[in-house]
Amino acid sequence: MPLSYADFSYVRDMVVRRSAIVLEDAKAYLVDMRLDNLAREEGMADATEIVAKSRGESRLQVRITEAMTTNETSWFRDSNPFVAFKDVVMPEVIKLRANTRQLFIWCAASSSGQEPYSIAMTLRESFPEVCDQWRVRIMATDLSGPILERARAGVYRHFEVDRGLPKPLLGRYFDAQGQDWSIKPTLRKMVEFKELNLIEPFPAMPSPDIVFIRNVLIYFNANVKRDILSRIHKVMSPNGYLFLGGAETTLGVHGGYSRHAGAGTAFYRPIAGAAEAAMAAF
Repeated sequence: MPLSYADFSYVRDMVVRRSAIVLEDAKAYLVDMRLDNLAREEGMADATEIVAKSRGESRLQVRITEAMTTNETSWFRDSNPFVAFKDVVMPEVIKLRANTRQLFIWCAASSSGQEPYSIAMTLRESFPEVCDQWRVRIMATDLSGPILERARAGVYRHFEVDRGLPKPLLGRYFDAQGQDWSIKPTLRKMVEFKELNLIEPFPAMPSPDIVFIRNVLIYFNANVKRDILSRIHKVMSPNGYLFLGGAETTLGVHGGYSRHAGAGTAFYRPIAGAAEAAMAAF
């Protein structure tokens, strides 16, 4: 049975409160479908039952919120950002970090792991000396605990590896596991996965040299986008690089970044001392 408008409004308000993700009225069908699937996992009849029981159970509220997050992803998604990462950004970062030989990359909203593992493969393929001689840390974060467990396991079905993964890389970095494919330990150990809600305070971390936060800001309102970009500005390296999704920008949202173009895409760099001034301007 489809959710009543009252139940949909309850779910929408709860998801906004817990994640800042905005569910428009037009998404009601998607909410129904995902909650029906979740209800079956929980041994319940349908979306209406799980919503009713969630009103007094925090665990179900968390599961419902996680079910509403979009986990659409693929290997080397949109391709051009990875070309810019390889051809434009990494050569500059290598120069900047030549003395410390340390590289820290934060991949936010990492979903089931395709993006951070794509970053790791790019480093292995194009900068093996960095991987072998530097201290390289790739931190991947996501709101959903279950999706992070999938990412940590590094096991993907055939249709998943068919989405953007070049065949030579499949052979070099994956082992066949029945009908599935498992990422080899040499690649898996390059990425650490942590649960992180972007609307909550960030944990203590080194200053990221490169931040990938792609195709997630589009789900937030302008104030939440501005807040997230401001907190990223505060934690990232002053010489750092920021990659957003193709439909996302800092322009008109946060004035603390400069926009740059290369390899058919755009990326952003923090403007020194601009964070507070940028926030005050809005």
